[in-house]
Amino acid sequence: MSRALILDTETTGLDPATGDRVLEVAAIEVVNLMPTGRHFHKLINPERDVPPEATKVHGFTASMLADKPLFAAILPELLEFLRDDPVIAHNAPFDFKFLDYEFDRCDTPRIPRSRMVDTLEMAKKRFPGLPNSLDALCRRFGIDLSARTTHNALLDVQLLGQVYLELMGGKQPGLELATTLGGSRTSLATTAGPVARTPRPIVNTPEELERHAAFVGKLKEPVWASLG
Repeated sequence: MSRALILDTETTGLDPATGDRVLEVAAIEVVNLMPTGRHFHKLINPERDVPPEATKVHGFTASMLADKPLFAAILPELLEFLRDDPVIAHNAPFDFKFLDYEFDRCDTPRIPRSRMVDTLEMAKKRFPGLPNSLDALCRRFGIDLSARTTHNALLDVQLLGQVYLELMGGKQPGLELATTLGGSRTSLATTAGPVARTPRPIVNTPEELERHAAFVGKLKEPVWASLG
């Protein structure tokens, strides 16, 4: 079983070194590339104002977040959810930079960079020279963007989960197909071992053999004449 977390943050700005803070964290669990339905989502009081330009991106204001918990309060639950598995994010260094800052403030070890998976870098390698924002990738893969009016972290990780699946090949390992026959659901699971098959030899009719012989007879030195 391969477990990973797809994560996104929303912040008050672009750089924690200038005082910007995390105000939303969301993550979903994927196992063998597929979402399990388990997720983590918290709004956070950033302990500072939210500039209007940031509000235009994600829709949050300082007053909306005033009664939310501080980052230190949500950190234990976040760590429990992430465990030691890979953390996937779009433009992951941005999110990790902010998480580093918040973890440092809480005197908590940072998430090792060895666990970081950046879907932006994956997309750049697959689609060099093309736009590779989350919106652009969703449109390229035919993923519905109608609900994405702002950069909501929980919606973004759900969209990124679909994008990540496509970037990894668009197929779940060990995929189980399902068909509906007469109203009943039948599962057709793939197997790791060899599949038994019944041979179906092709036997030509006498008429087909006669037509083939007539066709070959019209050819000059046909290769078929030398075959048994």
